[in-house]
Amino acid sequence: MILHDGDGKTGDAMIEAIGLDADDTLWENETFFRVTEGEFVALLGDHAEGADIASRLLDVERANLARYGFGIKGFMLSMVQTAIELTDGRIDGRAIGRILELGQEMLAHPVDLLPGVPEALDALTGRRLILITKGDLIDQERKIAASGLADRFDAVEIIADKSPESYARVLFRAGVAPDRFLMAGNSMKSDVLPVVELGGHGVFIPHDLTWVVEHAEAPDHPRAHRLKTIADLPALIDRLESRHA
Repeated sequence: MILHDGDGKTGDAMIEAIGLDADDTLWENETFFRVTEGEFVALLGDHAEGADIASRLLDVERANLARYGFGIKGFMLSMVQTAIELTDGRIDGRAIGRILELGQEMLAHPVDLLPGVPEALDALTGRRLILITKGDLIDQERKIAASGLADRFDAVEIIADKSPESYARVLFRAGVAPDRFLMAGNSMKSDVLPVVELGGHGVFIPHDLTWVVEHAEAPDHPRAHRLKTIADLPALIDRLESRHA
């Protein structure tokens, strides 16, 4: 399906607030999950084939989202559960300890900004920026502080999930109408579709690695846009607004 580049006329396009996703939009995140998953698969290699271990872990993660939400801690618990189930409870304490260590290493990992992020934020200086991320509160707060970007944002919203209702609450607190809001991120499911449904602009900025749970089909909608990199975001916003100046 088609994602527009901002050239189509979409109604009153003056943007009062810009939302930015954090993980895999501003800094690397999914890479560390993939590396840890690889170590987990190797740890259980005597009990099942690698592809079967990864598939079982994904199934457990999906089932646990409603219980644990998004983030590293839920991933740790899902790895422990998967290990117990795949070994019929025979997994030993040392292996469980290693799984916990893997999660703790993820929680302590440095925050690496993605290319073009500082420059894009520089170009958006003076705009009302809201950082909107989901996941574990403590870990997300840690990453935001470690990123050095906190002062770039007028507000930070850490929410359990990104649904139209969640975005509506964020916009209510900000005092911004949906049609004056633009959200940019690497998840079609979380950063584009719910915002377009709400009446705002959703901008998809793909990352090389995006968790399969975040995949969704792109809508053919004039308020849904696709960019190659975050560096292109300021120009897109300028185009949207210039056509209605």
